[in-house]
Amino acid sequence: MPKESAPPVKTRSPLVRALLPNAGGIVILGLIGLMLWGFAAFISRDGTATSERLTPSNLRVGSVQNAADIVNENGPILFADLATNRGARTIVLDHTGDDPANGWVVYFGYPANGDEECIVEQVIGTREFIDCDGNALDVSELAPPPPGVNPVVENSRLLSIDLSGVTDD
Repeated sequence: MPKESAPPVKTRSPLVRALLPNAGGIVILGLIGLMLWGFAAFISRDGTATSERLTPSNLRVGSVQNAADIVNENGPILFADLATNRGARTIVLDHTGDDPANGWVVYFGYPANGDEECIVEQVIGTREFIDCDGNALDVSELAPPPPGVNPVVENSRLLSIDLSGVTDD
């Protein structure tokens, strides 16, 4: 003989019917928040502001031929706010010469004798930049990066920028 199941409990009070779904939603949102907090705590567990988990030390640009074509047609490539979790660095990638595998140079996106806060803007399609004071600068007048920040060409095909020398001051 099959067992009869008990009928579902029905709440008759409008107050209980209104509060139960809302309380369940609050509990679920709380659990999601706790889960996200746990993920964040796990990712930043070593206590350092900049790490491989948060900001990679190698920016993969792509094909040297494609990047060289872009620089040839539109001027240097500007990567805004890289290498730190605060966005304190702008990198400019330039190429000179006919060989796509050689002639790559990296600059920081502010004047060589200027302040890091004076981020330049590129004049589209040229090798010219305008600093925060309105001065026109050639790409070669931008700040050189510290040791450890340089372009890397792998197998004469793939281009990346090594950012291991960038600090998060």
